Amino acid sequence: MYLKGRTALVTGGSSGIGLATAKLFAQHGARVAITGLDEGKLEVARAQIGLEPLALRTDVRSLADLAAMRDGLAGEFGRLDVLFANAGVAFATPIGETDEARYAALMDVNIKGVFFTVQAALPLMGPGSVIILNTSWLNRVGTPGLSLLSASKAAVRSFARALSAELLPRGIRVNAVSPGAIDTPIRRRGGATADDVRAANEKLAGRIPLRRLGEPEDIAYAALYLASDLSRYVVGAEIVVDGGFSEL
Repeated sequence: MYLKGRTALVTGGSSGIGLATAKLFAQHGARVAITGLDEGKLEVARAQIGLEPLALRTDVRSLADLAAMRDGLAGEFGRLDVLFANAGVAFATPIGETDEARYAALMDVNIKGVFFTVQAALPLMGPGSVIILNTSWLNRVGTPGLSLLSASKAAVRSFARALSAELLPRGIRVNAVSPGAIDTPIRRRGGATADDVRAANEKLAGRIPLRRLGEPEDIAYAALYLASDLSRYVVGAEIVVDGGFSEL
């Protein structure tokens, strides 16, 4: 029960990494809140997490939504001990085919959304609180067609360092978790058939030293470590959980 008596918010908590992390936080004693855009998915996730978590429909691109999220947390929890800024999007942006709207669709969620999520949550966070940011293995390598996604995650990695320096005097630790190729619903979007996704996953798995894609729970365990006192001497760091893909 590493989080007993604590409160935690997981953005993008209705599926994939966010849902797995919310479940694990709840299992370890935390009172959990999740955010997402789809109210139906939020209710399904809420039932799966158990222990009556708070589900808040929130668009992280909207400062008004984030203010309402903060008010909901304040009314229900009173304070916030753990923030996992997990909400994000991922899609290709080839340099010759990407317009301004597609640029904004990615950057507004992955950079603006993370920054202002942290800003909104901070009034509820005191000494001993923890912020975890979701980065990606893509901030460590160059990948054709993924320049904007990679840049957005590099920016979030930079947030982990700079916000650590800014918030440490307030007793708030900031760290990041960097997922590799994880088998989540985000990999099955974009109109690809089940066979296409399976073939792509098998090809990618062959390039990973552990010879498999990661599971959402692999990231959730890293987030649990960063959220708990087990990581009390870890500040401004990024834990890479990618099966060795970016290292070997």
